[in-house]
Amino acid sequence: MEILSRCGFRCDLCPAYNPNIKSFDDKKEVSEKWQKYFGFYLAPEKVGCDGCINNEAPLDTECRVRPCVNEKKLENCAYCEDFGCDKLKSRMNAFEEVISKFADIPERDYRIFLIPFNSKKHLMEIREHP
Repeated sequence: MEILSRCGFRCDLCPAYNPNIKSFDDKKEVSEKWQKYFGFYLAPEKVGCDGCINNEAPLDTECRVRPCVNEKKLENCAYCEDFGCDKLKSRMNAFEEVISKFADIPERDYRIFLIPFNSKKHLMEIREHP
């Protein structure tokens, strides 16, 4: 079942989503690949998320999108009249930025560590087919 975060990330496909983590090695790999592709470090023991939709303590405590969407009582950013705002831009453009930086991304890495974060694609699909 597809689970979309407030900013358009696919929780159900995310390698840090708790149901997708099978071992500490999975956490280590997420930590390493996120640092490689997205440039931020999260210690393996902190990798694990239940999603931001119902979670009172989301993995990304610095997220500016989640409180905004919750305040506006929307399902996600696709339904916002300010779609593409500054709060959403960094998340919405992260996928394209990574793709432009790396010439040869292994198919497995692309599928596991990038596809879930193609926020723009996920949100645009909703906007185009409400």
